[in-house]
Amino acid sequence: MISRIDLRGAAFPEGGIDRELLPRAELDVEAALEAVRPICEDVRHRGTEAVLEHGERFDGVRPQSLRVPAEALAQALLGLDEDVRAALEESIRRARIVHRAQRRSDVVTQVVPGGTVTERWVPVRRVGLYVPGGRAVYPSSVVMNVVPAQEAGVDAVAVASPPQAGFDGLPHPTVLAACAMLGVSEVYAAGGAQAIAMFAYGTADCRPVDLVTGPGNVYVAAAKRLLKGRIGIDAEAGPTEIAVLADDSADPAHVAADLISQAEHDPLAAAVLVTTSAALADAVDKELGVQVAATRHTERITAALSGRQSATVLVDTVDQALEVTDAYAAEHLEIQTADAAAVAARVRNAGAVFVGPYAPVSLGDYCAGSNHVLPTGGCACHSSGLSVQSFLRGIHVVDYSRDALAEVAHHVVTLAGAEDLPAHGAAVTARFGGAEPEGRGGGAEPEGRSGGAEPEGRGGGAEPEGRGEGEVPGR
Repeated sequence: MISRIDLRGAAFPEGGIDRELLPRAELDVEAALEAVRPICEDVRHRGTEAVLEHGERFDGVRPQSLRVPAEALAQALLGLDEDVRAALEESIRRARIVHRAQRRSDVVTQVVPGGTVTERWVPVRRVGLYVPGGRAVYPSSVVMNVVPAQEAGVDAVAVASPPQAGFDGLPHPTVLAACAMLGVSEVYAAGGAQAIAMFAYGTADCRPVDLVTGPGNVYVAAAKRLLKGRIGIDAEAGPTEIAVLADDSADPAHVAADLISQAEHDPLAAAVLVTTSAALADAVDKELGVQVAATRHTERITAALSGRQSATVLVDTVDQALEVTDAYAAEHLEIQTADAAAVAARVRNAGAVFVGPYAPVSLGDYCAGSNHVLPTGGCACHSSGLSVQSFLRGIHVVDYSRDALAEVAHHVVTLAGAEDLPAHGAAVTARFGGAEPEGRGGGAEPEGRSGGAEPEGRGGGAEPEGRGEGEVPGR
């Protein structure tokens, strides 16, 4: 069911692992750009009507209004299963604990006497949070997007999720209930590229936003790429990925179950086992045969596990296994080895790391407290998952006295001359009668940093992951 790549012995590359050797889902965002460009332009020019029309085209239903009525949110919460509500409450509680701890304080640094630079952390004013609605229902993605935005102190939070034909054109009621639980009242029945364009350009119903976050399919990713610059984005999320680094101490039933858990998202989901044990690989293959046949989404899981994006990679040592997983830079990386914590501490590239036999990826999807909106497609080598920091901007505030400027004026004038930008130097000398001030000196040693006040606008109030959806632009 799952292919093998044997890198044992002389097969292991001497110069390091080439990422091209490793399996990866094909996600042609460039090709999808041509499909989403006219959709985004249509929304730009025709607004709400264009969003509704494209929703009807791709999702098979036209909601009565783009914005979800307040009564629909309240009704969804009232009708929510008690056990699901309790689980969401616990997910929210744990996510708040983790994300509240991520808040940054302003930092004031005295560079010289009379000269300070303060780094202020300021939240964006308004964000658009995208919640997928294709093959599965993702109230957990509501939690993972909304909680860090709220903990960052974002002023206005808007959520978009595709309209559902089975629910009169509204997003899934569990998604609506999660929004209500978090105090989010601005929710739109919009999906796919048209939802991203709605957030970017604004419509009569929805004011434009500063930042868009959240996972989606290739068309959502393409729209985010197209509109980046007009809006900020978190990442171009692709199909979900799991890599498991395991040795002969791992339980094959656990490993198989974890590979399956991510494969059930999408036929393009990637499941990769990197192991030093051929015996474990054989045992996992047997477990996959049993467990896949017994699970609900057998066809989807089989397609994912047998696709070119999934494989078992055999290596000789844990050191080599770490080289492979760092090159792969998985969205989710499980460490199931002897001394798993020590191995996990050596990981350089991963969206999130899950340590030992009792930290499966599905825990992180829902109730670990961590965020499940994570970089995919190898982007974990340069990008991070969603956090409070995703919604904050660092602003440097420079405050110098006359004497502090005088002390360094000659250096500024000199560097301005070296760059042939004399007006830069003149902007300094103009403050001293057109001449360089006296009192050139080396300047004092910078003092240590001191914490400042909490950034304004922070407080509570109202992940994916690259999770896959149906591969149509409007999903």
